[in-house]
Amino acid sequence: MTSSAGELLDLDITGFAHGGTAIARHEGRVVFVADAIPGERVRARLAEASKKSFWRADAVEVLEPSPHRVPHIWPEADISRAPADRVGGADLGHIELGHQRVLKRQVLQEALDKFAGTGLTAPEVVGLDEGDGKGWRTRMTLHVDDAGRVGPYAARSHRVIEVGSLPLARPELAEAAGALVGTPSAGRILFVEPADGRARVLPRPDRPTRSRRGARAHRPEPEVIVEKVGTREFRLDVDGFWQVHPLAASTLDTEVRAALEGRVDPDATHFDLYGGVGLFAAALADLGATDVVTVESDARATAHAEQNLAPLDVQAITARVDRFLASVPEGGRAGTVVLDPPRSGAGKAVVEAVHGLAPEAIVYVACDPVALARDLGTFRALGWEPDRLSAFDLFPHSHHFETVARLTR
Repeated sequence: MTSSAGELLDLDITGFAHGGTAIARHEGRVVFVADAIPGERVRARLAEASKKSFWRADAVEVLEPSPHRVPHIWPEADISRAPADRVGGADLGHIELGHQRVLKRQVLQEALDKFAGTGLTAPEVVGLDEGDGKGWRTRMTLHVDDAGRVGPYAARSHRVIEVGSLPLARPELAEAAGALVGTPSAGRILFVEPADGRARVLPRPDRPTRSRRGARAHRPEPEVIVEKVGTREFRLDVDGFWQVHPLAASTLDTEVRAALEGRVDPDATHFDLYGGVGLFAAALADLGATDVVTVESDARATAHAEQNLAPLDVQAITARVDRFLASVPEGGRAGTVVLDPPRSGAGKAVVEAVHGLAPEAIVYVACDPVALARDLGTFRALGWEPDRLSAFDLFPHSHHFETVARLTR
């Protein structure tokens, strides 16, 4: 039997997938269903039915609700709205917060089982506070369309949805967004609230402005802001990378330090890969490392890392991690390697190169469970085993979370 986009199906939800969608089956085919919860029976509208292996759908009515279903924290994302009018960014906002973490742990366990080999147990996904999971975003992006409408995109689209609330944003940012008078040309607006608590509003047009001679207009140097972890300050560009949750950087710093405890040989060279502005390099130095190299491909981040870490005598290098590792001479003595790769993971070449350093231990900070599991599978094939795993819900009401793994031989 064939089906087409727009058709309604009554589906029993049996699982949960990486990426925040639920799983059902229809006539033997997997259907990924947005806005549903395992254990429910829902009526869903097919959004994509062209693939042989799976379809995609959006729940439009709950026929048998899960006991973990709650009113959506963001009215503009609620199931009562047409799927095309639901905003993205809070894809688990209809699920009780504690159960969100149960599902995230399940996603991690399934990724480990599928890609990392046998025998690994996913840890509990720990929340950062006992609140309701709202008001944590210190960075957010809104978009402006050609008609001047300002808001987030609809889920899985580039259609701007005007909203009356921003429940995940820090109050200062939500207030700044609500106070916008007039709009820039079509593009996006970046909102940032650093440690000083003052909102920055940064318009980013779709197309770069040009001078009368047709050349790209010079972009002014970005403001340099300060973030804090404990008593240490980290300088970075206002639009540079920093963890979005106000407690995230300190949480990861604490966990990485715990994983490094007893693993920092002061006579060895230690590496902080994908090092950003120096958060984990500082942890290595604080724990007694006297020879630390931090590697980051973004030149401005590296420049800030050099300044942030100047009192610690850390070497900051601007380079792609894979190219840097290929240039490291053989025969050196490596201590611990800390790596915090992008969502795509480190990849086989980097994992093999890290193994080639013969370090004392490896601490891997991951923002994607499947990418982590793949890399753990490669490490395990080389003789490394994760002896410490922890996971943190740094992004409540979304499907994202972070995992930290320590590997030893």
